[in-house]
Amino acid sequence: MNAMVLNKTGTALQWTQLPDREPGPGEIRVKIAACGVCRTDLHVLDGDLPAAKLPVIPGHEIVGRVDKIGAGVEGLQVGERVGVPWLAHTCGVCPYCKGGRENLCDDPLFTGYTRDGGFATATIADARFAFPLGEMGSDVAVAPLLCAGLIGWRSLVKAGEGKRLGLYGFGAAAHIIAQVAVWQGREVFAFTRPGDTQKQEFARRLGARWAGGSDEMPPEPLDAAIIFATVGALVPPALKAVRKGGRVVCGGIYMSDIPGFPYRVLWEERELVSVANLTRQDGIDFLALAPKAGIKTETHPYPLAKANEALADLRAGRFDGAAVLVI
Repeated sequence: MNAMVLNKTGTALQWTQLPDREPGPGEIRVKIAACGVCRTDLHVLDGDLPAAKLPVIPGHEIVGRVDKIGAGVEGLQVGERVGVPWLAHTCGVCPYCKGGRENLCDDPLFTGYTRDGGFATATIADARFAFPLGEMGSDVAVAPLLCAGLIGWRSLVKAGEGKRLGLYGFGAAAHIIAQVAVWQGREVFAFTRPGDTQKQEFARRLGARWAGGSDEMPPEPLDAAIIFATVGALVPPALKAVRKGGRVVCGGIYMSDIPGFPYRVLWEERELVSVANLTRQDGIDFLALAPKAGIKTETHPYPLAKANEALADLRAGRFDGAAVLVI
C-alpha cells in the first residue's frame, strides 16, 4: 500500500510505501476510492490536538470498498461500499458508551489521529464503525459527508429547531448543513471572513437568506448559531446575534481561546454549548437524510500524492466546499 504519512507534527506529509496490512478480528480492510480533507487534519498536522499517534496516516472521510474481512465480522461483504468516519472505535463499557453517548467515550480511537486513516490506498477499520453506503452518489461527492456532514448534522440537531439559523465559517460543513437547513424550511444567515464576497455569494447560491462578514450583525436576531470556524473570538458576536433564549453551538474539535466578554452578552438564558465527535446513530440518521434533502457537495479533487497541496489550499481558503483526495 501507499500512503501520505505524518512523521512529525509541523512537517509535510511524506509519500511512503508500506506493507499490506491484514484485518484482525472484528476488522475489515478497505480499498480506498476517495478521502475528504478536513480542517481537523490540519489540527493533527499542526499538533493542536494532543496525543496523536505518530507516525500516522491522516484522513477520516473515507469512501471505499471492503477488500478483506477479519474473523467475526457480520453484516458486510467483500466488494461492499462503505464509509469510515472520525470515530473509529469505542470501549463499549464506560458510562458514556453504556448511556448512549459513545461520542464521549473514555477510551476511544479516532481515524487519522490515533488510528491510521484514509490518505492511503487502503486502511484497516473496525467493522462496527464502517457505514454501508450503497451506491448513492460518486465516491468523491460522498466523502465530505463522512465528517463535514456528520459533525454538521450533530451541530444542527444540537442547535434546536429554531427557524433563523446563523452559520459562522462557510466551509465544507456549513455548505452541507446550509442545504439541510433550507430543505427543512429554515432561514440561513451565513457569516464569512470580512470581505470574502466569493464565499458570501456561494452561500446565497445554496439558499442563504443573508450573507455577510463575521464582523456584521444579522438583519434580525437569530434563534441559534453554529460556529464552524475555529476562531474563539467569534463566540461573543455570535451570542450577541442570537435572541433571548437562543443557543450558540461550537462545532469544531479545536478552537482558539475564547476572549472574555460581559455577562450581559450571555444573560437572558442564552446558551453556549460544544459538539464532540459523533455517534454511529448520527451516521445512520444523516446518511439516510442526505439523499432526501438533495445535498450536493462542492468538491475539489486532488490526487493522493498532492495531499500537501490540498491541505495548503484548505488552510488558505482557496476554494469553496471541500477538498477530496482521489485514490
